[in-house]
Amino acid sequence: MTRQEKGQLIEELTEKLSNTGYFYVADASGLSVAETNAFRAFCYEKGVEYKVVKNSFIQKALEKQEADFSGMFDSLKGFSGILFSPEVGNAPAKVLKEFRKKHDLNKPLLKAAAIDTDVFVGEEHLTYLSELKSKNELIGDVIALLQSPAKNVVSALQSGGNKISGLVKALEERAQ
Repeated sequence: MTRQEKGQLIEELTEKLSNTGYFYVADASGLSVAETNAFRAFCYEKGVEYKVVKNSFIQKALEKQEADFSGMFDSLKGFSGILFSPEVGNAPAKVLKEFRKKHDLNKPLLKAAAIDTDVFVGEEHLTYLSELKSKNELIGDVIALLQSPAKNVVSALQSGGNKISGLVKALEERAQ
């Protein structure tokens, strides 16, 4: 690979990282070719892009970002692949967990993750990251909370209306 090709690859990766709010660095070393292909296919099915990139290229691309991702630099050793999720921050974490469970493996391992500008380093964060709610899920929760009091009022009025009409009917029958 020529210096120009390397520079172009770093620029492409820099742009991809700038345009993607969520990315994870994972270690898939030790997987067989068939398992690696299955992992790539699984990522594709779930809408997550997976690329294997040299650690030095990842670090150079991270250094060019506005946000400070220096906390990830120590995890850029050995085999590294990047998982990109354009819209959902927990999608790569869910992909890692589901793939492991489905194939009864303990790989790929989470090395580091970036959610917006927050950095999470280490495998111990995988469960936490997989349980994060997406933006749409949070909006849905807020709407449900806002609708809850209104639903209670409407339901109370509707049930009260039935009671009142029942009382009026009973009084009318007594009067006759």
